[in-house]
Amino acid sequence: MHRKVSSRDVNSQRFTKLKNVETDPDPDIYDITYVDVSPSEGSSSPLSKSPWSVQIDAADVEPPPPHSTGKSSATSRHTEESNNYSPNILMGSLVREEGHIYSLATSGDLLYTGSDSKNIRVWKNHIEFSSFKSNSGLVKAIVLAGDKIFTGHQDGKIRVWKVTDSAAFRRVGTMPNLRDYLRNSIAPSSYFNFTRRNRTSTSAQGFRHLDAISCLALSEDKKLLYSGSWDKTFKVWRVTDLRCLESVNAHEDAVNAVVSGFDGLVFTGSADGTVKVWRREDQAKETKHFFSETLLKQDCAVTAIAVDQNAALVYCGSSDGTVNFWERDNSMKNGGVLKGHKLAVLCLVAAGNLLFSGSADLGIRVWRRPERGGAGGGGVHVCISVLTGHAGPVKCLAVERDQESASGERRWIVYSGSLDRSVKMWRVSENSPPMEYRSPDPSGGPSRLTAAPSFSGQGRISSRR
Repeated sequence: MHRKVSSRDVNSQRFTKLKNVETDPDPDIYDITYVDVSPSEGSSSPLSKSPWSVQIDAADVEPPPPHSTGKSSATSRHTEESNNYSPNILMGSLVREEGHIYSLATSGDLLYTGSDSKNIRVWKNHIEFSSFKSNSGLVKAIVLAGDKIFTGHQDGKIRVWKVTDSAAFRRVGTMPNLRDYLRNSIAPSSYFNFTRRNRTSTSAQGFRHLDAISCLALSEDKKLLYSGSWDKTFKVWRVTDLRCLESVNAHEDAVNAVVSGFDGLVFTGSADGTVKVWRREDQAKETKHFFSETLLKQDCAVTAIAVDQNAALVYCGSSDGTVNFWERDNSMKNGGVLKGHKLAVLCLVAAGNLLFSGSADLGIRVWRRPERGGAGGGGVHVCISVLTGHAGPVKCLAVERDQESASGERRWIVYSGSLDRSVKMWRVSENSPPMEYRSPDPSGGPSRLTAAPSFSGQGRISSRR
């Protein structure tokens, strides 16, 4: 059930070349290529030589306003930085025919991947390090909390894991646990000590999720774990003893997203088209959550939520391909809508000044917000990149700081999991100019490839028309 990959296995699974995801990969081999983006002769920038830099259709670019030189204020702000950024590239791809990728988590040099094969694989420095497998339920969410790893599953349970001294992973608990069942069977009416004014909370559904777990999140202080489910509830668990503290009937349809934000607030998004805010209150012997307000009510489903803690922004992705956001400094009023995806937004993650949105349209859009200033961290967001390469919907994202960033440049390593059964690794710079103006064409028109890049068995780039 639990095994550590031997040195022989590790050497056989080094990522030596990039595999074309549209072919049928060997189920026992992972492949990766580190793309060479060094400048070549006759090129003033490696960007023009990288097939994984932003490529957009001219028809999708809004024309510059009348009497304009075609350069926005966002572009002018990045003029001085134009020589101090790296191209946004695809660094590698992990492919294995064992299931769609539903969840990712990263911590330091470790990457955790969950799929519908019930496997959780652990990668260290881009080489498989270890793996562990649950008995039932595909892995819908992964959260790391200190020395514990929480995984949410299709069967409505949360499983808890720890790593041993031998680098093997051992399951140390399942939530709800046996103690929860015993307490509820002895005194079901008093298992939760809910107050009458918190009418959204009830012991009717108790400590057990009745349907698939869709999302997991940690509280700001890392002491609580939140779980959202298709049973329309979210539940609150204590990390130390794994006990369920509260169950909240939150929505009229499946809960697709739950995120702990700033100021003790928790945000939930649902297939009923709403985003709700819940206020956490720490009382004498317990923690309670009370409904605060509804930020959004729409016809299409809410599919993802992310919080930018530094700028106090809340982002919400929807099945219509849009991303709404709200600003704490603007009394939680809607700050705008980001449009660009052609199909549903399936995942969101915020890092630094960037927001990454993965979609069913197979792409990942990278948005940059203005620097936090007198007008807050909201305002006009610009799309600085569209990362393309997946052959299936992008289901999950994870981000970590690139420790090899050049002086004066902040870069991020982005991992994307897809229903094409692959995980891709990207490098993205915050200093990139807005994509509609990034072009080697002196006329100012957007650059694009005449054919999509594919990869031969030798890892060389070829054109496929």
